[in-house]
Amino acid sequence: MASLIRPTSRLSTANTTTAQSVLSLPTHLRVAAYTAAQQRRWASEGARKHPKTALFFPGQGVQRVGMTTDWLDAFPRTVKPILEQIDETLQISLTRIIAEGPNSNLTATENAQPAIMATSIMILRVLEQEFGFKTNERIDLCLGHSLGEFAALVAGGYLREADSLRMVRKRAEVMAKCSRDVGEEVGMVALVCESDHLGPMVESIREFLGMHSEGSKSDSHGDTDLPPVQQVLIANVNAKNQIVLSGSIRRINELLTHLRQFAGHDPRAVRLKSDSPFHSPLMAPAADMMKKLLSQPSTVDKGEDMVTWPGSMPCISNVSARPFESKQQLKDLLARQCVETVLWHDSIVYLHREEKVRRWIGIGPGKVGRNLVGKEVGMKGAVKGGGVWAISDPREVERVLADLDRTEGAEED
Repeated sequence: MASLIRPTSRLSTANTTTAQSVLSLPTHLRVAAYTAAQQRRWASEGARKHPKTALFFPGQGVQRVGMTTDWLDAFPRTVKPILEQIDETLQISLTRIIAEGPNSNLTATENAQPAIMATSIMILRVLEQEFGFKTNERIDLCLGHSLGEFAALVAGGYLREADSLRMVRKRAEVMAKCSRDVGEEVGMVALVCESDHLGPMVESIREFLGMHSEGSKSDSHGDTDLPPVQQVLIANVNAKNQIVLSGSIRRINELLTHLRQFAGHDPRAVRLKSDSPFHSPLMAPAADMMKKLLSQPSTVDKGEDMVTWPGSMPCISNVSARPFESKQQLKDLLARQCVETVLWHDSIVYLHREEKVRRWIGIGPGKVGRNLVGKEVGMKGAVKGGGVWAISDPREVERVLADLDRTEGAEED
């Protein structure tokens, strides 16, 4: 454990002398001292006003073999029971696949999705149980990119952890089957262009696909007269210069030819490492299954609704780029997310400009989410006291928490 936690020069801005003395202790004692000091400070300050802070979680593609190992080595008391509960909940040895691979098994959709979601929540639980991080007090809003929305709903108090994990696994199994049953090459392709070209390029794509309204979600399936395999959807609006297309690769190539020869656009096209066309009409069976699962009672609390309403904080929907407004709307949008566009960039813009979020904390494997958020708001934040952080490794925890402490009173400056 001692080799995994990097010493930090500032554990608590409230007491520099104490922080310096704490650094001389063994790691497990430093963690305990840090936690005790933080809890005393938060208790004495009460519900302190802080810069508005958002918690976000990653989607599929960030998985890697061994992504839980360092956490288990560093915090066995907290992590070991969590890993055991994951396998018990799913009735499969998912944690062995995460720890040992092979990579081909972990990247399979039915394994990758629950593995990423479970790892993300595991990291959050480490913060809460090992460092005394009080999510409900220090976080104001939550959101997740595609699959990450399930982790956000757990963190925000809308879904129970075991219910969410089972849903993600079943959803992923159906998605994988949808892809296998197509009989044609399908996948996802990212298009990257200059930011001032994105709007016109999207309009050209909509025109090619038969979508006539300016960005209307009701037109997101404008080519539904075609068989599902020939339908293409803008699966993700990730950044001000990046979107992702999903569906038939042949049809996507036709679209790219149209953009380059007739519409005056020449985006950089990058084939993603996914053999599934997520957020496209081909995923309709997964959306139908999600509707059924969300209408059933909780498997954890017998007789209780699958969704807890209200949650402990607002959670942003991928489909609307706005907070969920009711229990029924949450169920509807979470199911529709399987086949509709993930409005990630719109969500970040809304939180940044309208909600005035100044601090952004990414939790989960990889740094993709942090980079996408940072593109819009700046890695150090657009205003004093702001910033974008990511925790995917145990060595990052103390530094990130120290940065949060340092910016805690920025709104009062």
